[in-house]
Amino acid sequence: MNTTGNNLRATAVVVTHDRLQLLKRCVDCLRANAPARIVVVDNASTDGTAEWLDTQPDLCVIHQENCGGAGGFHTGIQKAYDMGAEWIWCMDDDVFPRPGCLHSLLRHADSEGTGILAPRRIMGDAVYSNDFLAFDLTHPLRSLHRGRHATRHVSQPTYIAGTAFEGLCVSRDVVSRVGLPNKALFIFCDDTDYCLRAQLAGFRILYVPTAEMDKHQFFCASNWTERQQQKKWKRYYMIRNSTYLNHHYGRNWAVRHLRGLLNLTGLVLTALLTAPFTQAYEMKDIPAFCRAWRAGIREQLGAITT
Repeated sequence: MNTTGNNLRATAVVVTHDRLQLLKRCVDCLRANAPARIVVVDNASTDGTAEWLDTQPDLCVIHQENCGGAGGFHTGIQKAYDMGAEWIWCMDDDVFPRPGCLHSLLRHADSEGTGILAPRRIMGDAVYSNDFLAFDLTHPLRSLHRGRHATRHVSQPTYIAGTAFEGLCVSRDVVSRVGLPNKALFIFCDDTDYCLRAQLAGFRILYVPTAEMDKHQFFCASNWTERQQQKKWKRYYMIRNSTYLNHHYGRNWAVRHLRGLLNLTGLVLTALLTAPFTQAYEMKDIPAFCRAWRAGIREQLGAITT
C-alpha cells in the first residue's frame, strides 16, 4: 500500500456485518486511496467475513459483538484516534470511494473551523444525498433537518449541517472535544447526533463534491411493500432515535415532546390505512411504534433485547 503524501494524515474505519462481498469491494477501493491505515470493525459476522479479514495482513481488524453501526463507529474511531490519526475516514461497507476521493477530501483539511469533511455519494447515475443544510431545534411542525442538500446542484465545496457515516472524515480535534459516537443509539441517527454535537462544539462540516464515492443500491428490484417489509426490523430504532434527538436537543417543550408525537402519528395512520391492503404494515406494528416513541421520550437507548 502506498502511504506517502497527504493521505498519511487519515486512517479509514469501516464497519461491517454479514456483507462480505460488499466489504471486499470497499476494502479494494480503500487500498487504492491509500490511507495510512485501514481499520475494519466486524460486528459479529457469520458469513465468512471474520475468516477472510483474518487473512488480510494490511488491515487492522477488530471483532466484537453486534453493536450496530453506532457501536461499530464508536469502537473504530476510538482505535484510529489511539493510533494517532489526524483524520478518521468513516464508512459502512456499502460505499466505494473512487480513486482520489481521500485526496480530494484532505485538500480541504485545513479550512478554518472545519471539523468534518463529507464526500459526494453517487448511486447509479445520480447524486445520492440525505445531507442537509441546517438543524431546526425550535419549530415543532417542521423537520429536524432543514434544507435538503439533494435539491441543490453543487459544484464547489459548501458548508452543510449534517451528513452520514458513509465517507465522512472526522478530525482528531472533533474527537478530542466532542467524544465518540453514541453507541447506545445502535443504528440510525448516530451520524446526525454526531454532526449536531460537532456543530454545537463550534465545528463546521464541509461538503466536497470532487470527492466521489459510489453507493450500493439496495431494493432496486423491490416494490414499495417489499421494501417496507425488508426494512421492518429497523423501524423501532428509526422512531426511538429520532424521538430521542428531538427530546434531547429541542430548545422548547413543543419540539421536545410534540415533534416526535407527530412523527409517530404519521406512522400509525400509514399502518392503519395500508394494513388492510398490503403486507407492508400490520396492526400489531402500532404498539411497537408506540413503545419506540415512549423509549425515545424517556431517552432509554440501547439494542432491542426482546
